[in-house]
Amino acid sequence: MSFSQIRTPKQKALEININHNIYGSFAEIGAGQEVARCFFQAGGAAGTVAKTMSAYDMTISDIIYGKDERYVSVERLCKMLNREFTLLVDRLSDIRGDQVTFFAFADTMSAKAFSGNKECNGWMGVRFQHQAKAAASELIIHVSMFDRENVQQQEAVGALGVNLIHSCFYNGNNHKVFICSLMDSLSNERINIDMIKIKGPAFKELDQRILSLELVKQGFCRAVMFDEFGQVLQATDAIYKKNILVSRGSFRPTTLVNLDMLQTGLKQCKTELVRTEHDHILVVPEISMSKLMERGEVDTKDYLARIELLTALKYNVLITNFNSYYSLNRYLTTHNRDKKIFFITGIYNLRDILDSSKHKHLQFGLMGSLGTLFGHYTKLYIYPSPDDRDPSLLIDLSNMKFQKDLHHLVDYLKANKYLVDVGDYEKKYSSIWSRTVLKMIQSGDPDWEKMVPKEVAETVKTKKLFGHKTMLLET
Repeated sequence: MSFSQIRTPKQKALEININHNIYGSFAEIGAGQEVARCFFQAGGAAGTVAKTMSAYDMTISDIIYGKDERYVSVERLCKMLNREFTLLVDRLSDIRGDQVTFFAFADTMSAKAFSGNKECNGWMGVRFQHQAKAAASELIIHVSMFDRENVQQQEAVGALGVNLIHSCFYNGNNHKVFICSLMDSLSNERINIDMIKIKGPAFKELDQRILSLELVKQGFCRAVMFDEFGQVLQATDAIYKKNILVSRGSFRPTTLVNLDMLQTGLKQCKTELVRTEHDHILVVPEISMSKLMERGEVDTKDYLARIELLTALKYNVLITNFNSYYSLNRYLTTHNRDKKIFFITGIYNLRDILDSSKHKHLQFGLMGSLGTLFGHYTKLYIYPSPDDRDPSLLIDLSNMKFQKDLHHLVDYLKANKYLVDVGDYEKKYSSIWSRTVLKMIQSGDPDWEKMVPKEVAETVKTKKLFGHKTMLLET
């Protein structure tokens, strides 16, 4: 058995400092010059640090980098990286370009202020050459900070920045090592990394979608989001001030009933919102890793396949590690700023949501969970399912049998429209189950194609997803 010792930020900074092939600039706004300080304190920084700067004053910052709507933003970070890297290469490439790889590190952070209780977060990135004279590569992350004291947040920013630079130069070929090393000497209680983007020749062996999934898998954030083109989004920005329609599911694969639920749910929530809000509804299929994480069975390729199918249908996709509707709702309501949230779910999922035995481990039990789920802005749309004993009968809120002690609670939720049956659904789709379709795909039964959207069928066959097999016909 081999053990890998986690190196401290000082040790990592020293390793970079004594590598005379690495040379760069530091530009930091909002949490002190903590990353540069780590390199100075490690010793030997003259071999690594070309320049450090801090532009706290907004006027000075605007003069140097140009104006932006927000100072703590990816737009400001990219301007910082571009200017500092370009200056460094322009000034030194003729003198040292044959021997060194240049880099520019930048961060713009909203750390805890002397007074106030604002959200503490920021952007951090590195633009660098992985070998002399190479085209630039880039790594950008968004972080949330939870330490209660400013000095602790500064310390965490310093450690994370060192980890970021070190990983760019030493861990670019292994996605798991790359992600895990970013949090060396840190913890989830101090910092979350909720978005990561990479580009350039240094990362040709890495897929940024896999890096994002690894963040959730390792517990370094609660959720990541992909847009309809499969590109990484910052989830909290995407849901900010949006009315949200969410469908929780495995989407393994995405079936016609999954699609009908999303389309039916969208029609339903438009009837409850004023017309001016219709263009501000974010429709999000959500897939949780929670149960598989508990069993240690998360298959990254399997999740990539599900993302590809949903983006083929032009949907954003939310990947989370939330194990319940109420915990997901708490996350969404924290960031969508009092806008509406609509869950579209199957009738049998509702029975699980109201199962008191599944809330015994919680301090406030079932009622506490329901309070967190519904609150003031959330409701559940209920999609019918066939009766297990009589498939010709569809079960909805009107004929679903609940435990006797839940009748008054269900009546209350229905009367106050926290629970609403959806209308205008396709009855012929209600009997389609993803697990049945998956078995048909893997066994080579061609009838599975009738149960999924054509875009899904083409993607599964073209990319051989989910162990797709073609049945050999007898001649």
